[in-house]
Amino acid sequence: MTSSDRSASRRTVLTALAAATAGAPFLGQLAAASPAAAADPLEYPSNTAMYTAIGAEEGTTFGRRHRRHERFDLSLTAKAEHPRTAVLALHGGGIEIGTSELCLGIAGYSPSDPAGAPVLPSVHDYFMFEGLLSSGNKALHVTSKNCDDHVALALAASHLNVLSLHGCTFDQLKLPTASFPAAGDRRVAVVGGLNPAFRTALVTELTAAGFPAVDSFAAPYAATLADFNGSHTANPCNRTMLGMGGQLEMTTELRQSLFDDSSSRSARAATWNGAFVAFRDACRRAVATVEAAQPIL
Repeated sequence: MTSSDRSASRRTVLTALAAATAGAPFLGQLAAASPAAAADPLEYPSNTAMYTAIGAEEGTTFGRRHRRHERFDLSLTAKAEHPRTAVLALHGGGIEIGTSELCLGIAGYSPSDPAGAPVLPSVHDYFMFEGLLSSGNKALHVTSKNCDDHVALALAASHLNVLSLHGCTFDQLKLPTASFPAAGDRRVAVVGGLNPAFRTALVTELTAAGFPAVDSFAAPYAATLADFNGSHTANPCNRTMLGMGGQLEMTTELRQSLFDDSSSRSARAATWNGAFVAFRDACRRAVATVEAAQPIL
């Protein structure tokens, strides 16, 4: 594709996005204008590029939510706790369904009432970028290593750990069929990020909770899952104080299983189920395991 073709396709995407916020069906417009673009819309090269192009549509086309918990130390003698782990959903809402709700849950909040009081005894800071369109949210996807949202990066840089949540399809993973037959259980969590202790804790806890989980760096998966292992140093999961973190790539079937109705943001917020709680708690146990080996001196 030539640079002029890419520019034309990008204009098509932006035009359709603008119209979608006015109520017109996004995918229908995009397909009519450019079938190739509808099948595989171009990604924005960064969050900055996206915000520059469609920033006026925040709240209709996309949204951002984050929470940093106030902590302070006014004592010369007592040692105050410091936040060690943040949770990110860089492709939340309708982009990679279920990741926003899990982000809130793992952080200690209810997806049904994210602005309310914590529902768990300990909380974590979090950031979410969410696609809000009824369809066509894939056009809002920015590859993790290209994320330059200031809040997301500031959050990562101020924590020892990040758990970044993502979605994928089972077929994208190309897992060995002897281990994961296509007709079998397609609920899979691929564990990545550059922190090996975090990966081990996540695989251990998720497996014990009944969710198939694999370490993307371990044999026999390392070569197959190279594109899903969260190894890039620019990936926000690794832009922590330690230069390493954890990432989960979860198949569609896994994410759907966490809700009685996964068809919309409102449905997911209202129908998260026992499997959601089990997955949430497994991730929180993994975080606690990692944090236990990271005392604040």
